[in-house]
Amino acid sequence: MVSTVAVLSDIHGVLPALDAVLAEPDVAAADVVVLCGDLAAGPLPRQTLDRLTALGDRAVWVRGNADRELVTLASGGDTAIPDPIAPWAARQLRPDQVAVLATLPLSVTLDVSGLGEVLFCHATPRDDEEVALVDSPPARWAEVLAGTTAETVVCGHTHMPFVRLADRRRIVNPGSVGMPYGTTGAHWALLGPGVQLRRTAFDPELACQYLTKTSGYPEIGVWAEEFVRNPVSDLEALRVFSPRARGTNAT
Repeated sequence: MVSTVAVLSDIHGVLPALDAVLAEPDVAAADVVVLCGDLAAGPLPRQTLDRLTALGDRAVWVRGNADRELVTLASGGDTAIPDPIAPWAARQLRPDQVAVLATLPLSVTLDVSGLGEVLFCHATPRDDEEVALVDSPPARWAEVLAGTTAETVVCGHTHMPFVRLADRRRIVNPGSVGMPYGTTGAHWALLGPGVQLRRTAFDPELACQYLTKTSGYPEIGVWAEEFVRNPVSDLEALRVFSPRARGTNAT
């Protein structure tokens, strides 16, 4: 059993945001840091993975859809991912980093003090890009959690933090460290013995300057403006995600 878990999801290679969260005393003191996927697909992929690897045995890694797609792209394959930064990011990774991403599990279960069995995944326990939202009906959550026995399920993917109940099961989304939707700051969660949604403030202007100076991505100015300086609104994100959250056959 672990006493405290810091949950970091959807970092997307935004190293200044990650560094701000790692400097939090509660993150530094946590027994385990669970990384809930989509870690490196962004402007500083290699540096971000190096920083996460430096956490050593404290880090528990989970695969996100963008991590899987980076492996495919780095291996010469193609994906349907619409984000043009992904192929560039894949080319920046070292072979050892691609190998790490290729071995990540779809989910991890830990026994957390005060919470019992907690399942950590990126999107849902059965799929790394499936969508379920804070306002998805209980029937949708029953569908995506079918076969899952954990009383608490932690998922990322949609970049918007929330805690809700679905048929007596607690669902936690820590939000996004590097690409938050609807608000600024780097979002994460602290588990044990309860559940706390946290937000770490950092200076977006300094972060954009740092990314512009160090990234090397040709469109870094536009990317930083859209995802760091002026994050997408929650309403826009929900408009895009909602059709995908209606079920596996939704288009």
